[in-house]
Amino acid sequence: MAKNDVEKVTEEKIRAGGLLVKFYFDMQHKEKEKLQPLLVDLINERLMKEPGVVYVYGSVEEPLEKEGVFITSAMITVLFDKFMPLLSIAFRYAPAGIEILKPEKEMHFKTGELQSMLMDMSALSIGYSQFMLEKVLKPDELIEIKRQLENRAELGKKLLEKKKTEEKK
Repeated sequence: MAKNDVEKVTEEKIRAGGLLVKFYFDMQHKEKEKLQPLLVDLINERLMKEPGVVYVYGSVEEPLEKEGVFITSAMITVLFDKFMPLLSIAFRYAPAGIEILKPEKEMHFKTGELQSMLMDMSALSIGYSQFMLEKVLKPDELIEIKRQLENRAELGKKLLEKKKTEEKK
C-alpha cells in the first residue's frame, strides 16, 4: 500500500470505531540468530492473521548480549477495525507496552458492545486458565475443574440469551 492509501484506510477505520496501536515486545534467547526470526514470525504469521487486524508493520532491534543471553525488542504498529481484537491480542501475546495512537480523544461504546467485550474477555480468561490448569493439575483435579468450567460456560450462554430476549422486548 502506498503511504496515502495507508493513511486513507487508517482514517476510515478510525472513524468507524477502529484503533491504531503501537505494541512494544521484548524477547530473550541464548541464540542470537533465533531472536529476529521469532519476532518477524510474530508480526507476519501471528498478528497479521488475527481477526480484526487490518494491517501490521514494525521494526525489530538488533539483539544485545547480556550475561550470555541475547535480548531484543520490537515496536509493532497495528490497525484494528474495532476495540475487542486489541484486548484479545493484548491478553494473548502479553506485550511489554501498549500505546494507543488513534483515536486521540474519546471512544464511545454502546452498553451491548461493552457487555459483549467483557464476555469475550471472560472467555479468553477461562481459556487461558484452563490451559494453565491442564499443565499443573492432576488428572482427577482437572476433570473437576473442566466440569466447573463447562457449567460456567453454560450459565454464561443462558445469561446472554436472557439479555438478548430482554433487549427485543
